[in-house]
Amino acid sequence: MKKILVTGGAGFIGSHLVDCLAGDPENHVIVLDNLRRGTVTNLEQSLVRIRFVEGDVRDRELVEQSMQEVEVVYHLAAQSNVLGAVADLDYSFSTNVLGTFEILRAAARSGVRQLIFTSSREVYGDPEYIPVPETAPVCPKNAYGASKAAGEMYCRVLASPTFKTVILRLANVYGPRDFDRVIPIFAGQALSGLPLTLYGGRQILDFVWVDTVVECLIEASRSSFPAGPVNVGSGKPTELLHLAEKVISHTKSASRLQLAPSREIEVSRFVADTTLLGRVFPARILDDPLHYLPELIASIRENASNLALRG
Repeated sequence: MKKILVTGGAGFIGSHLVDCLAGDPENHVIVLDNLRRGTVTNLEQSLVRIRFVEGDVRDRELVEQSMQEVEVVYHLAAQSNVLGAVADLDYSFSTNVLGTFEILRAAARSGVRQLIFTSSREVYGDPEYIPVPETAPVCPKNAYGASKAAGEMYCRVLASPTFKTVILRLANVYGPRDFDRVIPIFAGQALSGLPLTLYGGRQILDFVWVDTVVECLIEASRSSFPAGPVNVGSGKPTELLHLAEKVISHTKSASRLQLAPSREIEVSRFVADTTLLGRVFPARILDDPLHYLPELIASIRENASNLALRG
């Protein structure tokens, strides 16, 4: 069996990845998560087929123990929220930079064959042009982007002929189990009849469905995949105003739109150049990046109803 470690595996993207990996009987999956943002509930369909370790990537001894006989590491554990990273600089730095270093060092020492690191489009900051290729300057404008850029540097420094690191720069991923990001926030507001707040109102972003990202993560473990960086997005622009209007339409909400001043720490324009992704990953990129929005809204509505019944 192939032994695989997923850090942050109880989180949004991580739990979807774990579900997919655990479905293969040839995989022995270990999940390391401190449950600061993730939940064991996210893993309920895979829990009996994996080994779950509650712990922190900054815990050197625990990381080294979890790494024994592991072949592939998916490193997703992070303070993954821009506003959260700014609100708690110590945690975002120690987790995203020091924690990534601990994972990389333990992996290299333990004989891990490959590590896949989930970076972010935030490393580019506010790009001069869109779409943004992987060759664009790395110029983060907030603490989260800076921490991911540092993680990328350590991936490159600690890689070796026997220890390959792959860097994936994710665009705005959406799907079930996420919270505190723009699509689930808009959906929750619309379902509650609350105003949808647009900070600045002119943002253009690149949204990609979580299953596409999971497929790319798994493909990245193959030897033919480049070390990176590789943008993972739809390659198509979505105006935030258009997103808000679609959410209101799909929820049949009476919510109104509410403009607020833009937030300086947030990147307001990003679309990934997915040329390289298209060459190395035979994914099905949809013409409409918001194709799965109705499915996500139905999931959020169902979860809200279940919580109301329990209450």
